[in-house]
Formats: sequence, structure tokens, C-alpha cells
Amino acid sequence: MAAWLAYLKSRLLLPSPNRAENVEATDLADALAQRLRRLEQIRRAAEALFARPLLGRDVFARGAPEPIARGGAIVYEATLYDLLSAYARQTQKHARSRVRLKPRVVWSLAEAREALTRMIGEIADWTDLDSWLIAYGVEPKFRRTARASSFSASLELAREGRIELRQDAAFAPLWLRPAAVAPEPI
Repeated sequence: MAAWLAYLKSRLLLPSPNRAENVEATDLADALAQRLRRLEQIRRAAEALFARPLLGRDVFARGAPEPIARGGAIVYEATLYDLLSAYARQTQKHARSRVRLKPRVVWSLAEAREALTRMIGEIADWTDLDSWLIAYGVEPKFRRTARASSFSASLELAREGRIELRQDAAFAPLWLRPAAVAPEPI
């Protein structure tokens, strides 16, 4: 650019013997001036573009929805041991330090055997074991234990030959009576 300007200035200052070249130098100077004006306009346009606010930095778009972040499929990785140990930790947090159980009162086998031997002396015909328990006056909270103990005691007495047992069908009441001949106690 500097060389071009030096050439033009020399052409304009020095008179040329030929007039056609002189005209040519003025045309060249006008063309150069026009190019410089165009260059200046481009520079101003570039500065105006750089001075404008930038989208995302100075100006933000409006109404653009935010994208929904979608995660992958949830995969649970735990073994049975992990689940059980987690359950145990949770239950231990709430466990009581002192545990007291209500003492259960049960009818012992000896008590049932004693009551059945007394009953054998009082009855002569077939008697339902459950009706005897009710008649004997067992409290409702002891009926289960009394039934189990009386059943075991009646099986022992039948094995010894002191009573006879009979049941008409499955899950039917159990009937008992004294044996015809009671053996000598051992």
C-alpha cells in the first residue's frame, strides 16, 4: 500500500511529457481513494458488528424451553445378603433393649394324668374328652394346653391299658372309657 501511494504521488507531482499518462495517474488516484473509502466503510461495519450485543453473552433468547435431561434405565444392584443386612440394621435401631415375655401357664402332663385317673373312677360309659374338659372347669385361656396335655395323658393311659379310646372319623371327637379290667399299677 505504501509503495502504491508513493507511485501515485510521484506521478501526480512530476509533469509527464505525455498527457495520456497524466490522465491515467489521476484516474488511478481516484480509484485508490475509492478503494480506501470502501475499506473504511468495511472497517466501520466490522466495528459495528463487534459492538452489537452477542446472543448468549449479552442478550438471551426468550421462551426457549430447557431440554429435559433423561437418565438411563435404573438398575438396582444388590444381593440378598445386602437386603437382609439392611433390614437387620433397621430393625436393630428400633429393637428394645429389654424384652419381657409374659410367662405362660400350662397344664402339665402330670396334672392332666392325675385328672384323667380321677375321671376314670367317676365314669362308666364312653365320655367325650372335650366335654369332660369343659365340665372339669378349665379356664378358656388354658383350654389349648389342657387339651394337648389331656390327649397325651390319655394316650399314655391307653398304652398302659387303663382306658379305651375311640374316634368315629377323622377330626371327630375323641371318646374314652375305663378299661374292662384294669391292670395292677407298676
